Amino acid sequence: MDNKAYLVPNPMTPCQNVVIDPELCSVCHSCVEVCRTDVFVPNPEKGKPPIVLYPDECWFCGNCVEHCPVPGAIRMQHPLNQRIGWKRKETGEYFRVGMKNPPPPNLRPPAGIERITK
Repeated sequence: MDNKAYLVPNPMTPCQNVVIDPELCSVCHSCVEVCRTDVFVPNPEKGKPPIVLYPDECWFCGNCVEHCPVPGAIRMQHPLNQRIGWKRKETGEYFRVGMKNPPPPNLRPPAGIERITK
């Protein structure tokens, strides 16, 4: 009888929340160390990127992306119901909820509100 224990990842859900690019990953395992929910585990094969073992446990906090020293090595794919974004008409800039350095809030009242209050 074989008494070895194996880590087997959960089956991937339709939402693959964390994507690691193996070409860009520097295998520093900083994502493994900062993940609040232990979604990642170090790959037992040397030189390979971490394994996303529990994708369903991800809170989409973005710590793994923020602490990764290589830009673009880890990418978050938020579920469709969390992809809230808007585009500024004047400049064409695209913004989304939770991004770094969001634009200042629009303090202008909605169009037509002065007609309702008068």
